[in-house]
Amino acid sequence: MNIKNIKTYILSGILALSMSSCLDKYPEDSIRMDQAINTVDDMDKLVYGIYDSFKSSALYSGNLTILPDLQADFVYCVKGYSNAYGDIYRWKDIKATNTDIESVYGALYGVINNANFLLDNVDKVKANTNSDKELDKLEQYQGEAYFARALAYSELIKCFCKAYDSDEQAAKELGVVLTEHYYGNEPQKRASLKESYDFVLRDLDKAAEYLKVDEDFKGTLYDEIYFNEYACHALRARVSLYMHRWDDAIKYASKVINSKYYVLASCTQKIGNTSYYQYQWTAGKSTEGIWKVGFTVNSYGGALGTIFDNFNYVSYRPDYVPETWVINSFDSNDLRAAAIFTTRVTGYEHGLQWPLLSKYFGDAEFLNNNILHVHQPMVFRLSEQYLIRAEAYAMKKDYAKAGKDISTLRTARYSSYGGNTSMSESNAMKIIEAERVKELYMEGFRLNDLKRWHKGFERKAADQPAANFVQSRLKVEKDDPLFVWPIPQHELEAPGSEIQPNESNK
Repeated sequence: MNIKNIKTYILSGILALSMSSCLDKYPEDSIRMDQAINTVDDMDKLVYGIYDSFKSSALYSGNLTILPDLQADFVYCVKGYSNAYGDIYRWKDIKATNTDIESVYGALYGVINNANFLLDNVDKVKANTNSDKELDKLEQYQGEAYFARALAYSELIKCFCKAYDSDEQAAKELGVVLTEHYYGNEPQKRASLKESYDFVLRDLDKAAEYLKVDEDFKGTLYDEIYFNEYACHALRARVSLYMHRWDDAIKYASKVINSKYYVLASCTQKIGNTSYYQYQWTAGKSTEGIWKVGFTVNSYGGALGTIFDNFNYVSYRPDYVPETWVINSFDSNDLRAAAIFTTRVTGYEHGLQWPLLSKYFGDAEFLNNNILHVHQPMVFRLSEQYLIRAEAYAMKKDYAKAGKDISTLRTARYSSYGGNTSMSESNAMKIIEAERVKELYMEGFRLNDLKRWHKGFERKAADQPAANFVQSRLKVEKDDPLFVWPIPQHELEAPGSEIQPNESNK
């Protein structure tokens, strides 16, 4: 398979945001493309189209990663900035017509539509196939489609729904519009939050079955650009944590951790002159990567690092820089800070000198081709699985095991880390929350973490000198409506839509 020459079988216009709704397909009098899907090769092209859809700059190489952290308490806005994502950063200016949020919504439903199209056609192709090898391949494609759909729905739920506190509460809260078929008369109406997550879990069950790794498999699975069983387990662990299903979070995170297919990237062991940890940011390759969006210099997504470095071969003009509290949260022997922050003098007239986020400056292969700030997004890493399991253990009051997982992670990230991480009821979540900040900084988790922990935040003008920063005085209380993004206005107004708005729409 050649990732460079992906052919998306579903016409891009079908899924374009210019349509009246992201859930719309195409006119009934047009040629139905499923009539052209008859062979395994046809299905092969469809599955590549699914992978290709994840390259969208609205998703992991752009908005879906950047916006949730930008909206919260992770960055300052530099004076003279380009106003990129300014309405998101200002918080109160987020509207239902925000095009960046619209693009996330549309791109995720684009993935879902692609997956549904494949799933609607696979049985027909199976019926015309006699080869066991080809049938196995078709089942793999089914698994990939189920996983892609589960992942897209999980992200929609994360962004556009309230936190899941209990089954009883979630049964009364709004979820997302669930579509299981590309063609059909499914109502454009939101399911409950519980029904939405249950749909994701069912898809993950099917995906894990179809994508199961052979027990005698002796190869490597890390740094993978295709879905497999362990990507399913990683997402299942994440979703279980969000659903407060602590036992399942532990179970599925442990499946990934105990598989031994993945190894935490060490900050002290080196590949050449670069630590394995830093290498995952400078090369886009990692021993702890479970699944990443595969880019090549001929086929890639957004330039994730532009707003953090914005280098023009002469100077740096970042739009946003890390908040002081984030920088100060790293211990002196925590080597992550030196790997992901680089202090530079910026090219602004005010001459700001500040630690810039450099983890997205760009993968070496792209830099060598004069392509700046493009990094292959690692959607699932082993470190997150340790953090998931530690939090689940802490919620079950098993503080010894929670502390052991944090110690394992810190041992890989510190120059030296002695002993165990002592945890108790009074400090466990404080430690875990702080570790998630350091490990997952600007990877798109912060807004949802604050939402599910029911915490607010504050930006203080005193921390942002007026000479260098666009001062932001902002205090956000827990459970503020804008922790949940507004449903795009055009979705509410589309013909036939029964989609209910969020509080943030009002």
